[in-house]
Amino acid sequence: MHRYEPAEIEPKWQRYWEEKGFFKTPQYSEKPKYYMLVMFPYPSGTLHVGHVKNYVIGDAVARYKRMRGYNVLHPFGYDAFGLPAENAAIEKKIHPRDWTMANINTIRRQIKRLGISYDWDREIITCNEDYYKWTQWIFLKLYEAGLAYKKMAPVNWCPKCMTSLANEQVKDGACERCGTPVTVRHLEQWFFKITNYAERLLKDLDKLTGWPEHVKTMQRNWIGQSEGAKVAFKVDGLDLEIEVFTTRPDTIWGVTFMALAPESPLVEKIILPELREELDKFLVRIMSQDRFKRGAVEAEKEGFFTGRYAINPVNGEKVPIYVANYVLMEYGTGAVMGVPAHDQRDYDFAKKYGIPIRQVIKPAHEISLDKAYDGPGVMINSGELTGTVVPDEMEKVFRWLEEKGIGKKTVQYKLRDWLISRQRYWGAPIPIVYCEKCGMVPVPEKDLPVRLPYNVEFLPTGQSPLMLSEEFKSTTCPKCGGPALRDADTMDTFVDSSWYFLRYVNPKLEDKPFLKEDVDYWLPVDQYVGGVEHAILHLLYSRFITKVLYDLGYISFDEPFTNLFTQGMIYKDGFKMSKSKGNVVSPDEMIEKYGADTLRLYILFMGPPEKDAEWSDAGIEGVYRFIKRSWNVISEIISLEETGTQEYSEREKQLLRKLHSMLKKITEDMEGGFKFNTAISGLMELINAISDYMSEVPREKWNTKLLKECAEKFLLMISPFAPHFAEELWHMMGKKESIMLENWPQYDENALKVEEIEIAVQVNGKVRDKIKVPANADEELVKQLALSSERVRKFLNGEPKKIVYVKGRLLSITC
Repeated sequence: MHRYEPAEIEPKWQRYWEEKGFFKTPQYSEKPKYYMLVMFPYPSGTLHVGHVKNYVIGDAVARYKRMRGYNVLHPFGYDAFGLPAENAAIEKKIHPRDWTMANINTIRRQIKRLGISYDWDREIITCNEDYYKWTQWIFLKLYEAGLAYKKMAPVNWCPKCMTSLANEQVKDGACERCGTPVTVRHLEQWFFKITNYAERLLKDLDKLTGWPEHVKTMQRNWIGQSEGAKVAFKVDGLDLEIEVFTTRPDTIWGVTFMALAPESPLVEKIILPELREELDKFLVRIMSQDRFKRGAVEAEKEGFFTGRYAINPVNGEKVPIYVANYVLMEYGTGAVMGVPAHDQRDYDFAKKYGIPIRQVIKPAHEISLDKAYDGPGVMINSGELTGTVVPDEMEKVFRWLEEKGIGKKTVQYKLRDWLISRQRYWGAPIPIVYCEKCGMVPVPEKDLPVRLPYNVEFLPTGQSPLMLSEEFKSTTCPKCGGPALRDADTMDTFVDSSWYFLRYVNPKLEDKPFLKEDVDYWLPVDQYVGGVEHAILHLLYSRFITKVLYDLGYISFDEPFTNLFTQGMIYKDGFKMSKSKGNVVSPDEMIEKYGADTLRLYILFMGPPEKDAEWSDAGIEGVYRFIKRSWNVISEIISLEETGTQEYSEREKQLLRKLHSMLKKITEDMEGGFKFNTAISGLMELINAISDYMSEVPREKWNTKLLKECAEKFLLMISPFAPHFAEELWHMMGKKESIMLENWPQYDENALKVEEIEIAVQVNGKVRDKIKVPANADEELVKQLALSSERVRKFLNGEPKKIVYVKGRLLSITC
């Protein structure tokens, strides 16, 4: 028997698996397919154990599914474009490509040290030309379908990253990457028309029965479906209308002012010339506010009167038009009808600026007049509709508006089109050129990729660095051959990650992004594992792109991920791991100290994997002791001559039952979904049972045939979690083939059957009955069965004073 030395055995088996090609996945197989996918990382630095959790979970599932007879696709790659990698490169004063590729090499090495069973032949790197060529192809397909367009729009602007951001990349009014408060700029930008798919993206969430409900709720809330009416208010004296969307068309008779978002393009058209200078001062001040907080109910309301009036279409009244800080462009049309009697923000605004408040909904009970009432009631002061009960008779209001040509019932979504333009260097160039003669011209597919030049001053300046590159900027028009300029913006990195799961199927294909028959075989992904922080951005965009490709006939499925698992984070010292807090735990250091298998086991044993967990040095030490103890127990069993028969003693039957009960439990834990911590707990229980047997039974009486069966099945069960450990002992056992080629063991129902034994029951020293009890019955159950015996109860005189149980033989009761 030799010591457990992970530093020796782990590199050995990693080389062996690679040489044998065990992780390579055949494109087709007679076995059922299983696509196991983990979210790929941004290579902006090295990994810590918080990142590793994702990969260890995925690998445990992939290895288990192989043992259950599946043809498993388990690929890996790098989301290599985008702000995280670029910002890190700028900070280090290294070219983004050099920084990114160096990090990829480091991360690849770290993951290989963990023994993760990725098919490395399918590795993709999104910043390589053979990948982003097809990201540009997807852009062109959306452009051809009318789903990619360019327009002047107010956009989220990060002053530090010096680029525009999609709404989804703004968290609590700040850039999700750097935390800088976001401002607004008016820029001409590229958008994907995701709003065309809002209804399907919402409705099809019901199909995703394998997704966590909280993730689906997050997407539903982001898409934000509302039923209401669109109503146009004419601007008095101008050939303009202000269109509003309202979920309460029953309150239109209570409109006493109109309010526009500061970012609304209508502000420039409506403002009286003599008020422009004063308005500009107001806008500068308002734009410096956190625009997400300014929309809150409790935020201070500020407004500016434009000098113009709107005409209420239901009663012809003129109402003043204000610019108001609490109105946001992100919601509705960037304009609201002010109904102060029935909306609290409108009420606060009207009170501050002396605007009339008119009640048009009367509740069934008395209400306070010092705040807005937004509940049900009867319409009053509402012309022909006075007396209408709302919301019960809201359909009557919709019909009246439509009959009068004033408004139209409609469904509105909070979701806005996906802003994909970035004024940064490190991204896929947008495949569009501008020709004085031909205008905007898409780059032909045969001319892809539009290459990102290496020699560029990549520091952010507020405009795309590619505008400064003559090598990149100047080109010829694909239509007329004349001089033309390339679009200098790059695409949001979420475009890269919105389709990468398709490219894994055909990663080396040169003339297409993927083959339809191949992706139709492998997809949808059977199991996707990743962080809940991507519930809105990445998952929503991936669903959108998948639906577009389905509609265009390139694939035969319209949802990319059948099952989704969102793992919890690993904390240390009460905080999420981060370099800035100095609380990261390096997987390299843990592997050096304990080995990869200990790290893998500990990460999976920390608790339910969907929950956050606190890193504990004592915890990993405990798992290390378990794996060393298991090594010693299994090694000793391996060294034994095989003796014994299947005519088991009662003690041997107990061990056999424990083996098969743990095998049943661990199988159910794996089949029931990600119960790794309880599965590993079962393995610990099993090794304890084996060890107890070996210490309780004299060595010469050991049934080594049974012990070797226990050892073999233990190694098979632990192999998805600690594969190097299992492989080494498997070969020490004399096995010729890899444990990776073995099937998952089956439990024996017969071995789980509990036999009965007979227990004599004494009362005050005399045997009064003999009872049958399960062989594995505990003392409490034996007592209950004895005291329930009629023959025993005859001899009891009051409550027993003392009960003594001699396990398996006798129960003595003293009265």
